[in-house]
Order: sequence, then C-alpha cells, then structure tokens
Amino acid sequence: MKTVRLFKQDVYMKTAKAQITSVFSQAGKTLVTLDQTIFFPTGGGQSCDKGTIENINVLDVYEKDDEIYHQIEGTEDVLKLGQTVFLQLDWNHRFDNMQRHCGEHILTGIFHEKFGGVNRGFHMGDQYMTIDISLEGNSEFDKITWDMAKQAELAANNVIWQNLPVITRHFDNKRDAENLPLRKPLAIDEDITIVCVGSIENPSDCVACCGTHPSTAGQVGLIKVYKVESNKGMFRIYFEAGKRALEKYQMQFDILTTLENQLSSGTEDLMDKYKAQQEKNKEARTQLHLLKKEVIKREVEDIKSLMNSSHQPITRAYNLLSGDDISAIGRELSDSIPKILFLIHKPTLTVFLCSSGKSQIDCGKLVKDNASIYGGKGGGNKTLARAIFNKEEYIDVFIDLIEKHLR
Repeated sequence: MKTVRLFKQDVYMKTAKAQITSVFSQAGKTLVTLDQTIFFPTGGGQSCDKGTIENINVLDVYEKDDEIYHQIEGTEDVLKLGQTVFLQLDWNHRFDNMQRHCGEHILTGIFHEKFGGVNRGFHMGDQYMTIDISLEGNSEFDKITWDMAKQAELAANNVIWQNLPVITRHFDNKRDAENLPLRKPLAIDEDITIVCVGSIENPSDCVACCGTHPSTAGQVGLIKVYKVESNKGMFRIYFEAGKRALEKYQMQFDILTTLENQLSSGTEDLMDKYKAQQEKNKEARTQLHLLKKEVIKREVEDIKSLMNSSHQPITRAYNLLSGDDISAIGRELSDSIPKILFLIHKPTLTVFLCSSGKSQIDCGKLVKDNASIYGGKGGGNKTLARAIFNKEEYIDVFIDLIEKHLR
C-alpha cells in the first residue's frame, strides 16, 4: 500500500494521526509502515525527519518500492497492526533541513544565473554544506574565485531579504513540468516535484526536488559561504544557511573578539597586530633555537671532558631541554662514549641510554629486557634508546640495574 505523504501536502504539519499497515523486525531493526506520514524519508541529499510515533522515538525513515519505512526504538510488540497512532515531528530538525536545503537552492540558482555554474553534487553535512559547481554553462568563466563566491553570497542573501515566495508544485508527468524555466533538465518521467524560488517569469531558482522547503525565502534567514576549492575539474563551495549559519558566525565572532582582547586591538588593526605578534614569535623562536644549539654544544663539551677524566658511566639530568634536544646530545657524543651514558629528561621521567657504535652494548636491547621490571616502556636502536617510567624513584634503580649488568 502506498503511503500518503502528508509533508507534500503541507510542509508545516507537525502532528498527525495514522494507521499502522505493518510492523515487523528486520536485521535487528523494528520497522513500521503507515497509511500516511508526516515524516520525510532520507533523499535528495537531505536527512530524514525525526520525531515520535506514540511517544516512541523514530530513529530512521527511508523509502523503498514506493513505501516509507519508519525505524523505531524497541521491539515490534510495542505497536500493533491496524492501530491508530499519533505522529509528532521534531520541528527544530525539520525546519533546520528546510532552511539549509532552500538555502542551497538559492545559492545554486545564483551561481547558475551569474556564472553558468551547474550543480553536480550536493551534501548536507553536520558541520557545513557543499555544492560542486561545474562551469559548463558560460565559457567566459574557467574558475570560481573568492570574489565571485562573495558576489554569489550577496546575491543569494538579497533573495532572502526580498522574502521571495518558495512555491512547490507537483506534476504527474514530465510533459507538464517541462513548461517551467528549469535550471536543470528533468531526470524522471512521473510524480515530479518542482521547487521555484520567486516568480515563474523570473525565478531565482527553479528545479526538481523532493526535499522540504519553507514557503518564503526570508525564512532561510542567512546564507554564508566559507570556502571555495577546486575538486575534480569542478569547484566545491563550502557554506551554511539558516540558524546554523548564524551559530557559526557567532562562534567565529567570539573567537575574533577574544583575539582582539588578547592583542589589545580593534577589528580594523587586528591583522596588523597579529602580524607584528607573529614576527616577534619568529624572532623568539630563532633566538631559542640558537640558544639551544649553544647549550647543547657546551653540554657535549662538558660531558666529553668528564668522560676523558673518568671511565665510569655518566648520568646527567635535564629539566629545560626537550627530548629531541637530549637525543641530539646523545648523537653528538656517540663516537666518544667509552661504555654507556645516561641522560634523563625529568619532566617526562625518561632515561636516554647512549652508547658508541664501536662498543658491544645494545641500548635498545637493554631497554627491552629491563625497563618493564619497573613498569617502564620504550625502545630504540643499538646506540640510542629511551625508557619511560611512571614514578621518579624507578629511574635510579633502573640505571643502577643497567650499571650492574654491564660490570
């Protein structure tokens, strides 16, 4: 039995009563069909509606063989065949989809009108929407620049500000629908829905679409383009519409305000202050790099001096140098180490074992065989390895164990 699609009759219908025509379990899912429904199934790039049937959550809605299936929580015995049930739509989710989908129509229509762009792909994601525009309708343009995207964004918002009507028309066959000024040829022959933004004589967009849309463009609220990138010979436009666009703008504005406060600037001179700060950071990083090189050089010389005066294993501990800095010290000393050298990175409780490639000592094997005794982990190669512990007291006993092992 074909489900009556109430959302095609009135997109603002939030509640309704329906009769269950089947309820069954399939692949661990409880599925329900109804004689009529307000729930839009996934399709046309748009997610399905959410809501409840008799206060039972609807998890998914999809269409197959001209029937609409509602996946619900619980088992099939929660509802009965022939039962009259109350349907409640999650209106926030529906209106979010309406704003976004209509926003996509408006923006796509503008790209088509201004630049001959043809929409070859549409995706409504959780973080943003995308359209893939192919510049095949106007040889004057070979790419979409950021300035072109901003022009399209402004024109799309002008459609919203004019609050143009959004009219949805249903046709039984292709012949009747083709009389409309469509921006894309029809791909189906019957049961066709055409969505037109503005007048038929001069529409901002007119195209076949099965999704849900508001009755006026003003309800979309806002369209904001975020990014343009080339993609498989086309141009992918990242954007958002409706309440989501506002929320995204609010989040970005809060970040901008925080940066302005941190840099003691206004919006007008924020970039100048940011660039000046970046230049200072660059100078500081350069100075730090040079200072570290000098510290490492002096540390290498100091350890070499100690190794020349004593053949006992040397242990050095560091708080300010990084693990990479300590590794660099070990590599610089590799050819000079008579037996083994222990370098400790105190902040991470890491012991670096360093030896000469000429010796018979395998640092990696020493870590592998002994670090786990004290709950440590790590690894490395013959001349440089590291053991990481979770307690500081394990460092001394581990080093003592290795020294005894090598005597």
